[in-house]
Amino acid sequence: MLSNIRIILVQTFHPGNIGATARAMKTMGLEHLTLVNPRAFPDDEATRLAAGATDVLENARVVGSLDEAVSDCVQVVGASARLRNMPLPHFDEPDNMAESVVENATAAPVALVFGRERSGLTNDEIRACTHQVSIPANPEYGILNLSQAVQILAYEVHRCFRKRPGSGFTYQTPTQATPPSREQFGYFQDHLRQVMHKSGFITQPHARTEEQLQALFARAEPSRRELSLLRGLLSAVESHLPPQPKE
Repeated sequence: MLSNIRIILVQTFHPGNIGATARAMKTMGLEHLTLVNPRAFPDDEATRLAAGATDVLENARVVGSLDEAVSDCVQVVGASARLRNMPLPHFDEPDNMAESVVENATAAPVALVFGRERSGLTNDEIRACTHQVSIPANPEYGILNLSQAVQILAYEVHRCFRKRPGSGFTYQTPTQATPPSREQFGYFQDHLRQVMHKSGFITQPHARTEEQLQALFARAEPSRRELSLLRGLLSAVESHLPPQPKE
């Protein structure tokens, strides 16, 4: 499904934006990038800002017109400010756009089109699209960098994709750290109690400080390794304390 979704950049001026776009795409599982008359490509700045997504750049397709880039697409969504004089269907929210794009991409190629950094898409280029989408932003400053706009729409597409039954997407969860045994935790509590008394931190025999600190560490649920680090810290503190007087 994602392999049927292509990102199209029209006459990109700064090659770094092409590299940043490639990075944004790869993080969201998109791999097909088409460039319409870029000012400079290939370019070292594009490669530098791709940051590990150079395969997307290497496989990028360069064409001479938007019509050529979208000739086989069943849906073409132009990212731009909403133009009232254009009678195209308009997605006011990117998540609604993503649902439509992902559905169409199950059967045929679709495209998300982004215009020039300063002027966006021309009216003729928007007419080559089947839909428009806008990214809601601060009305007093709604200017997004090109790669930022790609990242937002690519994220919405990927979010919609991974929620579909059969997407195969799985979340990577961190490996569960081994908790300490009750005996090990008891040794730590005894060690903590000794250092608090030796250091003079606890001066009142009936103070609840000791209980509160022990409860804090119990709530924290440290792993065996973390408990070992804490005991190492206590030992280091203990080594700098003056010797205790013999009874």
